[in-house]
Amino acid sequence: MSAGVEFRNVSKRYGNDPAAPLAVRDVSFEVPRGTLTTILGPSGCGKTTTLRMIAGLEAPTGGTILVEGRDVTALGPAQRNVSMMFQSYALFPHMDVLENVSYGLRMSGVAKDAARMRGAETLRNVGLVGFDARLPSELSGGQQQRVALARALVLEPAVLLFDEPLSNLDARLRREMREEIRSLQQRLQLTVAYVTHDQSEALAVSDHIIVMDQGGIAQRGTPQELYEAPASAFVAGFMGEATLFPARADGSGAVTLGPLRIAPRWPVPAGAVKVAVRPESWHVGPPGHGLNGRLAKLSYLGSSYEYTFETELGPVFVVSGDMAQVLSIGSDVGLQLASHGVAVVQDA
Repeated sequence: MSAGVEFRNVSKRYGNDPAAPLAVRDVSFEVPRGTLTTILGPSGCGKTTTLRMIAGLEAPTGGTILVEGRDVTALGPAQRNVSMMFQSYALFPHMDVLENVSYGLRMSGVAKDAARMRGAETLRNVGLVGFDARLPSELSGGQQQRVALARALVLEPAVLLFDEPLSNLDARLRREMREEIRSLQQRLQLTVAYVTHDQSEALAVSDHIIVMDQGGIAQRGTPQELYEAPASAFVAGFMGEATLFPARADGSGAVTLGPLRIAPRWPVPAGAVKVAVRPESWHVGPPGHGLNGRLAKLSYLGSSYEYTFETELGPVFVVSGDMAQVLSIGSDVGLQLASHGVAVVQDA
């Protein structure tokens, strides 16, 4: 599969001081054509700077950027055939919906009637039939989101860029819009680079995820690979909730975690290691089986319970979907681990 976007040893430093720290450090990756790749990480990790370098809004300090095999490192935004959808939507308040969507085409020299026709067709693609004459102020947040998406799509870019596109929406609308973006991307076979700090959003929409930390790539892979097999304590903690436990590898292919034995996915040298455990990976059973624990805290969340057990390993946080047999404070249990959501990781 050919690359829609390729970074080759790209770095970015702000300012002219060669001693200044790098915002992005020697990063190399590909966004395969026709896929959605999410660049994920905490604030200040370099993900938005990376997206802006794809767009041509920032010039790299070093390295090469290619879009569909063409070197665009020295080209401006208008010469790259990419469209970017900003967090703020940036709609023109004095223009109606159709004018907003067709604006980019008009600026590119497309005739007015042709631009309006393509704009109306794109509005249909994002579910906004009949909204042509409305002003942005007359739209809900989700509708404004769709207008901004249509304005980016109408230019038929080689690459579509999203910078935290759902951060201004409430939880329910955020879920609906991420499904809408994913559906459109798959239906139209768009090449998308998507920046977010929201792990659940990244897991839901992505073909591939790149996790960044302090300007570099901590790990990349499919959503399942990053969630099930994090390579470091940082990735384990960032890709959803995980508790890190000190453990010991015996060098023969097993890791001991208190009374529990874990088979790592790859060989681990003998010695001290860390085990990352997702809260849904614990099985709660009768005491005497596995790791003994006593329930110290519980919270009801509607579709699940959150339990905190006191154990010889310290507090163990468990999410249980068993709504029929609810434990009470002080209950003694035995905790065992499922095969999923458990990973031996490098320390961080």
